[in-house]
Amino acid sequence: MTEDDLDSPDGQTAGNGKELREHAVRTALLGLFAEVGALTATEAASRLGYSSGLCSFHLRQLARHGYIEEAPHSGGRARPWRLRQHNAAADGAVEDQFGDLARGLEDESWRRWQNQRDEAPSEWRHDEAFSTVAYLTPEEMRRVADVIRRTLAPYQGREQRPLSRPESARPVALISRLFPLLPHPADDADQG
Repeated sequence: MTEDDLDSPDGQTAGNGKELREHAVRTALLGLFAEVGALTATEAASRLGYSSGLCSFHLRQLARHGYIEEAPHSGGRARPWRLRQHNAAADGAVEDQFGDLARGLEDESWRRWQNQRDEAPSEWRHDEAFSTVAYLTPEEMRRVADVIRRTLAPYQGREQRPLSRPESARPVALISRLFPLLPHPADDADQG
C-alpha cells in the first residue's frame, strides 16, 4: 500500500493481500493505544509481535491521517505516540470518536473483502457474515455480549504471541454490534 492508496477517494487499492495485513497492523496499533495510552514504535512492536520498522511506518501513516499524534516526551530518540487528543466538549466523547473510528475501519475492511475476495487463497474465499434481530432485555443483551467475548477469549492472545498461532492462521475480523433498533419517526407517527 502506498501513500497514494491511502489518499484514494474510494479507499480502494489494487492489492495482493498486503493491504489486509497493513490494515490489521493499524487496527492493532489503534487498539493498543486505546488500551495503554502512549507508546513508541519499539514498544508497539514488542507488544504486537511486528518489527519496529513496520510499526514506525504505520504510526506515521496514522498520524498523517489524524488518528494519532506525538505524545509529550523528555527528548531523546524515543518518539512516543498517543491517540489524537480531542476537545470533548466540542467534538463529543473521545470514546465515541474511537468507536466511530473502529466502525469506519471495520466497514472499510468489509468493503475491501467484498471487492477482493477472489484474490484470496481458495480456502479463504468465504466468510461467516450473518445478522439477525432478537427481542432481548438490556440484561439479556449484556449476557449475549459476554458469551461472545468469552467465546473469543482463547484466540485473542495470539495477537500478542505470534508463535502461538497455528501456521495457517490469518487475521480475521470478528465484529459484533449489539444495539437496540429504534423506531423510525414515520413509525411513531403511524401509532399516534
